[in-house]
Amino acid sequence: MKTLPHLLLAGLCACLAAAESTPNVIFILADDIGYGDFGCYGATKIRTPNADRLASQGLRFTDAHAPSAVCTPTRYAFMTGEYAWRKQGTGILPGIAGLIIEPGRTTVPSLLKRAGYATAVVGKWHLGLGKTPTDYNTEIKPGPLEVGFDYSWIIPATGDRTPCVWVENHRVVNLDPADPIKLDYAVQRGEPRSFVGGIPRIGEQLGGKAALWKDDLIADVLAEKSIKFIEDNQAKPFFLYLATHDIHVPRVPHSRFRGTSDAGIRGDAVHSFDWTLGRVLDTLDRLKLTDNTLVIVTSDNGGVLDTNGPTDNVNSGDGKTNNGHAHNGVLRGNKGSAYEGGTRVPFIARWPGHIRPGTSGALVSHVDMLSTLASLTRQKLAEADAPDSQDVLPALLEGKPGRTTLVEHGNVLALRSGDWKYLFVGPGAGKKNQEKAKAKGTRKPELYDLGKDLSETTNVAEQHPEVVAKMAKTLADIQAAGRSR
Repeated sequence: MKTLPHLLLAGLCACLAAAESTPNVIFILADDIGYGDFGCYGATKIRTPNADRLASQGLRFTDAHAPSAVCTPTRYAFMTGEYAWRKQGTGILPGIAGLIIEPGRTTVPSLLKRAGYATAVVGKWHLGLGKTPTDYNTEIKPGPLEVGFDYSWIIPATGDRTPCVWVENHRVVNLDPADPIKLDYAVQRGEPRSFVGGIPRIGEQLGGKAALWKDDLIADVLAEKSIKFIEDNQAKPFFLYLATHDIHVPRVPHSRFRGTSDAGIRGDAVHSFDWTLGRVLDTLDRLKLTDNTLVIVTSDNGGVLDTNGPTDNVNSGDGKTNNGHAHNGVLRGNKGSAYEGGTRVPFIARWPGHIRPGTSGALVSHVDMLSTLASLTRQKLAEADAPDSQDVLPALLEGKPGRTTLVEHGNVLALRSGDWKYLFVGPGAGKKNQEKAKAKGTRKPELYDLGKDLSETTNVAEQHPEVVAKMAKTLADIQAAGRSR
């Protein structure tokens, strides 16, 4: 017969076990930070003490990938567990696009909310709001709250796209009804049409002057909102999706970061990101939440040396230098590319006592987070959920291998299988040029052995036709099947 002390001890053990199975989860998604932008990934002209500290205390992945080489599709895949290239309308969105995630489908936040988590998104959204065209002068829905978040404080699209206002839950912050927001995207994609706050933006914004954000305070605001959410929910499991603006253009880091790096304004913006990370980590330490919090830090795509509007990266006259800083390390390609520089990104995971510190070469992707967090919280996904997401929790917790294959999504689709990388490109890898090249028969397969040639310098397709044929068929099968499993 069990005595009262035995029952109390059993109850305590059950509570401790439950607490261990439901750690807080913080997923920090940087914008445009490349594989070589952190000190722990080889940067010498940029200093990232907080990212480096996290890496020393956690697991640093060397073969982790954003689901796409650009922002919106990466965020869609992370949220839904579905490759964005499977769905029309998931390309880079304007600021007036409606929500592209169907309310009611399983997402990372809805899954964790179902497990009892408080959920919040703070930062860049870029998944559409309301219905096209978005009306920012009224209640804005559906949005983050309709796909699983309890709270949201967001940048609607990007820093270089209008509207340049904060949206909290369903409303624009500080909007004056007498000065309504009017947006005009009748402009060729990619061409800034207007200046808001003295900075060129894509899309014209009239009105909403009282609601305009201050570009040099974006990092501060996101840090404070994140800290408040953590403080308010420290007594229960919480999920924070912190999607920073840093280091996307326009890069307007606070004056305290200006000139602090040896890699120009872009490097200074990385310092701003690292400061934000440090604020979050320090908050966890202060509230004694560190040991029961899984923190993941990564980026939405590879790095790029794009121009920065009023404050450019120009050095030595060529407009493409950053004082020699290699933003993607030795990787070929940049943001937007199907080469490794487009999708291979920093990925650091820390959960003290559960994740053994070190380095992992496991192949993982942000698209895997939905299945992985389902496994972490002991939930089952329906057959229709997360069609491309794979459970990589063993790679995080047990040092096991990750995926066996991964589709990389850049200007074309590419396939990874072990060290092999297959893609089918030609002159001008954009969609129109690809179609022209295909019609002329000038598209050629490319195959790289990344174990020997991480920089993708030598195409070995002709030497390994059997590998090319096998990988081409695998990629076609994944496309046709509608899911990766």
